[in-house]
Amino acid sequence: MNIRPINEEYSVSGQIQVADLDEIKALGFKSIVCHRPDGEEAGQPSFAAIAARASELGLAIKHIPVGPMGVTPDAVAAMVDALDDFERPMLGYCRSGARSTATYEHSLRQR
Repeated sequence: MNIRPINEEYSVSGQIQVADLDEIKALGFKSIVCHRPDGEEAGQPSFAAIAARASELGLAIKHIPVGPMGVTPDAVAAMVDALDDFERPMLGYCRSGARSTATYEHSLRQR
């Protein structure tokens, strides 16, 4: 897990594992947004598996998949909603962190 801060409220990471969630919570994150579609790569944990453990830890979590079409208006709107509804600091993740960064940057322009 390689967490990279974008600012004080939002950081990004590549794919996280269920086992990473305890550390994510210990680092002080309050919410998580997944920008990776399920089944994108063999061996990738499902959003449901990540969400189940996140919920057990009291972390808010939302799935806003960004696929081959890139950051869509629907993804931006969903990210704006997550930013409005979830406590921060927030962690966004995808395969490398790039889609999580792009979706966040687009959402800032819509707020």
